[in-house]
Amino acid sequence: QAMAPLHPVAVQCQEAQVVVTVHRDLFGTGRLVRAVDLSLGSASCLPLSQNPTESSVTFVAGLHECGSTLRVTSDSLIYTTSLNYSPAPPGNPVVIRTSPAVVPIECHYPRRNNVSSNGVKPTWAPFRSTLSLEEKLPFSLRLMNDDWSAERASTVFQLGEVLHFQAGVNAENHVPLRLFVDSCVATLTVDRTSSPQYAFIDFNGCLVDGQLDDATSTFISPRPRQDVLQFTVDAFKFSGDSSNLIYITCHLKVSPADQAPDPLNKACSFSKASNLWAPVEGTWDICSCCEMRSC
Repeated sequence: QAMAPLHPVAVQCQEAQVVVTVHRDLFGTGRLVRAVDLSLGSASCLPLSQNPTESSVTFVAGLHECGSTLRVTSDSLIYTTSLNYSPAPPGNPVVIRTSPAVVPIECHYPRRNNVSSNGVKPTWAPFRSTLSLEEKLPFSLRLMNDDWSAERASTVFQLGEVLHFQAGVNAENHVPLRLFVDSCVATLTVDRTSSPQYAFIDFNGCLVDGQLDDATSTFISPRPRQDVLQFTVDAFKFSGDSSNLIYITCHLKVSPADQAPDPLNKACSFSKASNLWAPVEGTWDICSCCEMRSC
């Protein structure tokens, strides 16, 4: 009706609860309903306050409370409840001046995205440390061709050639992330703890192979993207091994892109020209622990 409030029932679907605000002029007639006649859900939960002088009534309930029901679809979680108006019998049982009402309420939540009562911003902190099971980060490690344009078709190398590694992570639906290669170890079997073994990246991102006299191994700077890290390693084999087959296992990790690199989150190469360790990004001091072999 013309005099009805624009939104007599307002609903906020928050992270773990629903907030329902009811204007007591529920029917837009100018006649205010009584707060005691309003309830939420099949459990008939009461409002926060039943002050007869207030023009609105507020309910706050957990998503699983007050008899709400949950429906799961391929894309959404849908919580359903209702606002109930059940006016008490009038003093005069012969006539009635208002009728009961039920207002259905639904809260829809995407199953595979981040839900928060706060605005989702690139710097929103909780999502950095809380990743749901459906949102595990897919990491990748690929051997690339010499110009980095495509994945290398062959995994066979001659000594004297250079291996081009590209590590990446699919950071879709996440705050911006920066990828690091924490360690890489070469072994003769798929067991990364087997012996002999050679760790060519160690100490939380130090490309130690680049310190050897016959090696040019280095991280590529600048990165193509924050969620990608490229590095080269001179081909090698284990001394005395006749199989000519090696397995390489790397530990990849991420940090928020707006977090400054530090000794535990870094990509450091050794420069023979300056005889110093240098980071792909960050201050030079984060690489000093590479020389001490303890980070």
